[in-house]
Amino acid sequence: MATRQTSSSGRPKSPRIQVVLPEELCERLAALADAEARTVSNMARVLIQQGVERLERQRQQEQPVEPGRRGLPASAAERWRERLEQQGREAPRRLRGAPRRVRLLRPRGG
Repeated sequence: MATRQTSSSGRPKSPRIQVVLPEELCERLAALADAEARTVSNMARVLIQQGVERLERQRQQEQPVEPGRRGLPASAAERWRERLEQQGREAPRRLRGAPRRVRLLRPRGG
């Protein structure tokens, strides 16, 4: 979880996180920051922001749209409910054979 600090004036600062990077990746990040005249921290923030936005767009495109919902993507809870309801309508499936490994727990003590 990100930590939030308070400035000397009492206003809250932006949340801060700590990340551990491999040496090679840190050098590449520093080179990118230098090329754009940014600090390494600022360059990391920009790249994280771009990556998060890209992933959010991809997930929005992958979500199915339910009919009659005016193009709104289905929420995860709605999709889960739909799958459960569909499983209830289907015939029950049988397990495929016996379990491969069974562990017996011995009582401790004596």
